[in-house]
Amino acid sequence: MLLEERLKNYRLILSSASPRRQNFFKGMGFDFVLDIRPVNEVYDDALEAEQITDYLAKKKAEPFTDLQDKDILVTSDTIVWFQGKPLEKAANRQEAIAMLSSLQDNYHEVITSICITTKNQQLVRHDKVKVWFDPLDQEQIAYYVDTYKPYDKAGSYGIQEWLGYVAVPRIEGSFFTVMGLPTHLVYKGLSEIVLAADS
Repeated sequence: MLLEERLKNYRLILSSASPRRQNFFKGMGFDFVLDIRPVNEVYDDALEAEQITDYLAKKKAEPFTDLQDKDILVTSDTIVWFQGKPLEKAANRQEAIAMLSSLQDNYHEVITSICITTKNQQLVRHDKVKVWFDPLDQEQIAYYVDTYKPYDKAGSYGIQEWLGYVAVPRIEGSFFTVMGLPTHLVYKGLSEIVLAADS
């Protein structure tokens, strides 16, 4: 039986305000409910790369202490990892322009973790993708920031937008991970959870 059919016996919960992640769930054919609960997204400075996203994806599941037997919760987190430091969401225009300026003519990693939680178990997975940027001048960077206002995106850019069209010559890994959700890992993880529960 297809996973999509098996999931009809469960209540699949997506806890994400990201319209991109919501569209991915729709694109995978999942019936799901949105349930977004506030969490303080802070972490220990000693954490690095996927340790950060794994930790935050799990932390976003912590408010859900009321999961029922047939509930499956999916939470996720994304960062850009560049030269040993995380680049998360920009707080303002100046910060977004500075982030994008630092990424020019170089490559960085986009890391996205998922956490799948049920009443009795939890599964955490992550994916890493290398993304190369061609150089852009300050006018182009300012145009992108002012036009697309990428303040809800790790690293201050969306690869599916203008910047991705004109300045990303190469990626190594899943395009969807860069957009904020490793859909292949979500599918595999949900399959693992459901098969275990149904066996």
